[in-house]
Formats: sequence, structure tokens, C-alpha cells
Amino acid sequence: MRPRSTIEDERRRAAVRRDERTCGSRNWGIRSSSAAPPNVDFTSLESAVAKKDSDAVKEALNQLSESGWARKWSSQPYVSRRTTSLRELTTLGMKNAENLAIPSVRNDAAFLFTVVGTTGFLGILASQLPGDWGFFVPYLIGSISLVVLAVGSISPGLLQAAIGGFSTFFPDYQDRIARHEAAHFLVAYLLGLPILGYSLDIGKENVNLIDEKLEKLLYSGQLDSKELDRLAVVAMAGLAAEGLEYDKVVGQSADLFTLQRFINRSKPQLKSQEQQNLTRWAVLFAGSLLKNNQKLHEAVMSAMSKKASVVECIEAIENAAA
Repeated sequence: MRPRSTIEDERRRAAVRRDERTCGSRNWGIRSSSAAPPNVDFTSLESAVAKKDSDAVKEALNQLSESGWARKWSSQPYVSRRTTSLRELTTLGMKNAENLAIPSVRNDAAFLFTVVGTTGFLGILASQLPGDWGFFVPYLIGSISLVVLAVGSISPGLLQAAIGGFSTFFPDYQDRIARHEAAHFLVAYLLGLPILGYSLDIGKENVNLIDEKLEKLLYSGQLDSKELDRLAVVAMAGLAAEGLEYDKVVGQSADLFTLQRFINRSKPQLKSQEQQNLTRWAVLFAGSLLKNNQKLHEAVMSAMSKKASVVECIEAIENAAA
């Protein structure tokens, strides 16, 4: 007859073995049901963006798309121009659709009014100074407005830089820029145009996306209608984004200038009425893309506001779409 202690030891060992088998089966079940997604390698994409190599950026994004990650890249490759009315823009949700193509003078007027008003007020105060100071100081202060106007006529770029700096005091400034540039970025990505960089700095609000092939067509003046339509949609994306959110569009001047540059470099040349229709259609198409991908647009806005890199903005798009 075995001692009682030996029997109890064997029972405890058997219980431990049962627990080990049970835990092992449970752990196996957890691993099999929660497999981690494959790692995404951004090395090629980051290198291509750093080198400003548009072809390499395309190739890297195409590879990521084939691997099943960059699903939104070039997901809207087909664009087809058609006759578009102002009513369609209004129905889409564009505020003041009839004034979208009219350059805004809000920032310019506010800047000049502030300069003239401030110098006038200071001139009145300075006129109370004793003696000759009450004459010369107001005269010098009043001449500031004339100097500003003279600089604007001789070097418009300097005046625009000053107006741009002044515009930062508007409460909607940062949101407008982020919304505007995020729209260019997202629409270009959806249409399959490689993005090489972007900036939200004063005087540099732009998304760099023109690849080498398009640059050659632009320089030679041989931009065909298909490529013109794609570029027109991207060019009008910022205007469309502002038009969907605000009663007045402020940042459309550069966009309209860019679109006109594309039109001037296209073959065959468009008549005035055709140019007007192209502008309306491009705003409508871009606005539709933004409304249908609002979550993605907001994701890019958030990323840009945090000064994210191009690759990080692309990650924001794909993560929002997942």
C-alpha cells in the first residue's frame, strides 16, 4: 500500500498537467483568431518622396496598392468632362456658386483699410504734439500709406506677402489653408497623381504634384484634353473645399491662375465658353469627391495641421478609409 503523501503528490501532478493542456489550447485559440496584419514597408515611398522622383512615387504606391494596402490610390482614375450648370453646383452644396470664380478681395481690403485707418488715427494723435513735432510726425505717419501703395505697384509680391501675413489674424485662416491644401492633396491622390510635397507656410500654400511627363507636356504646350481634365479637377479642389464650407472663397486666385496656365498649354485651345464650363465641371467633380470622401478629407486636414510628412498624410488617408 502506497503512502498517502505519494498518492496526493500524483494527484497534484495530474491536475497541473490538465491545467497546462487547457491553457495551451486556449492560447492557441487566441493566436489563431487575432492574426496581426502584415507590416507595410514605406521605405521605397519615403525615399522616392525625398528625392522628388514622381515616377518612383507612382511605382511605390502602385506596389502598395497591389499588396492590398493603398486602396484609395488612383481609385478614381476616370474623369469625363461634361456640360455643367450653376444649379448643379448649388445642389451639391456650394455656397454662392455664381461667385466662386471671382477673386476675393477680403484680405486685400482688410489690410489696406487697417493700414490707412491706423496711420490716420496715429496721425491725429501725433498732431497734438508740441511745436514742430505736431507737424512733422503726422506727416511721416501719413506717408506710410503712400509707401505701401508704392511698394504694391513696384513689387506686388512684397505686398502680397504682407497681406498674407496680415491674413493670419483672421480666425478662419488656419482652417481655410488646411482645408484648401488637404483637398488638393486628397483629390490628386484619388486621381492617381503623385504628390511630392506640400506647404502651409505664408506665400507657399501649395501641393507639389506635377510629374515629369506632365511637365514636358506643359512646357511643349501639348497637354491633351484627358490630362487637362485631371489637372483641372485637382486645381479646383481647394476652391471646391472652401465653397462647400464657407459663404465666400478666399484662396481661389492661385487656383484659377493655375487652371488658366493648364488651359493655355493645352491642345486644342478652348474657347471662352468652354473654359467657363471646364471650370464649373472641375469644381463640381472635385466637390463631389470631397463630399463622398469627407472622412478622408478631414483626416488629411488633421495630419497637415500637425505638419505631417507626405507619407504620413497618405497613411492618414488609408487609415481613415479602412
